[in-house]
Amino acid sequence: MAESPTAELPRESPVEPQLREVGRSLAAAFPSPARHPIKALDARAMERSTQDAELRAALFRLVDVTPATRSLDDLARHLSAYLEDVEERPQPLRAAMRIAGTAAGRRALGAAAAASVRHMAHRFIVAESPRTARKLLAELWDGGVAASLDLLGEATVTEAEADRYAERCADALRELAAAAAGWPERPALERDSVGPIPRANLSVKVSALTPLLRPDAPELGREDAARRLRPLLAEARDLGAHVHIDMEALDALETTFELIFELLEQEGLRDGPSVGLVLQAYLRDSPAHLDRILRFAAGTRRTPPLVIRLVKGAYWDHEVVEARQRGWRPPVFERKADCDRNFEELTRRLVDARPLVRVAIGSHNLRSVAHAIAYNRAVGGDDQDLELQVLRGLGDDLQHALASSGLRVRAYCPVGELVAGMAYLVRRLLENTSNESFLHEQARGVSVDELLAPPP
Repeated sequence: MAESPTAELPRESPVEPQLREVGRSLAAAFPSPARHPIKALDARAMERSTQDAELRAALFRLVDVTPATRSLDDLARHLSAYLEDVEERPQPLRAAMRIAGTAAGRRALGAAAAASVRHMAHRFIVAESPRTARKLLAELWDGGVAASLDLLGEATVTEAEADRYAERCADALRELAAAAAGWPERPALERDSVGPIPRANLSVKVSALTPLLRPDAPELGREDAARRLRPLLAEARDLGAHVHIDMEALDALETTFELIFELLEQEGLRDGPSVGLVLQAYLRDSPAHLDRILRFAAGTRRTPPLVIRLVKGAYWDHEVVEARQRGWRPPVFERKADCDRNFEELTRRLVDARPLVRVAIGSHNLRSVAHAIAYNRAVGGDDQDLELQVLRGLGDDLQHALASSGLRVRAYCPVGELVAGMAYLVRRLLENTSNESFLHEQARGVSVDELLAPPP
């Protein structure tokens, strides 16, 4: 794969002064940790795990195994086994190991471990169903924050599972539309210079719509997913809702592109509903992917235009491990700075492409967000034409700062049971505990000026 041309970009761009001004303003609007003491404790615990790879591995193993354990005693035995590999245990873990020697101690330890995993899950997974999420979604809207609901569940293995996922998506669209009808007006969240923006917004995974998604037979998976996605898009059109198609691992990317482009050209779907795609900046070929998206958008001139959500990407570890196992060059940037530079170049290209597409920037990196806002303003764009997106549980402080600044912000809100959410939860924990992540740097107390510096 070709290297991104962003490697030749200058380190200092004309928008840097305004970028720093925007970034400092947002940082000043972050809520104080004193307002959220539980989140502050969570942050310290996460920070501790970033400093100890063995502890982090034990944490992930515990999260992964919790739904499969048969009892509190069983969960405690698993935890004790995982902690055996941690050489330097903090005092609370040493105490946990001591009480694990008795049945009563194991039950207490198992109960504490189960409660901790549930607490972590609830930080990222907002509710068990769209109906039970209605209260939170209304609260977000009242606070100036829109939402995209994601039904947890990936990689179905049977037709029945795929059918159930499609049914859940249809139910969610109806639930969202009904709930949103009672929300108060929020002009900043409901309109841009192109026109109205749907209140109801659902994110959908192609891998959950078919068990036949295989790189060696892409047409089978595409056709099978299409027969479930087509009625969902028609339902969204009739309800005035938005459907966003998530991008997953690289082996599903080509099928996803072809599926969406094919469906959106069909009679009855060409002029609605509002639909979005995801562009993953950690892929070396992402500039070419954007070329392809823009060619399609120019050729169809849909009303409303495609919404492109730009993200760094959540499957970095998967892509690197799989590529190395096969002796391939990883398809993702292996240096964070390269990915960050590519993200900024893609941001500029997306902003410049409007009104052919709508732009949504999904990042918790203060510089990436400030760059998008500053560049949009530098080229004469209105703030209302730029959407900033965050993940529930990871970008809450940034969400608050953006909303309080009058900017359009949307929280990505997963719903589902703990078992279905394990893959999602582990990816979020990986992101939150990465030594190179913005959230880690922020937790370490790195200065705002350093956080806003250009990628090295």
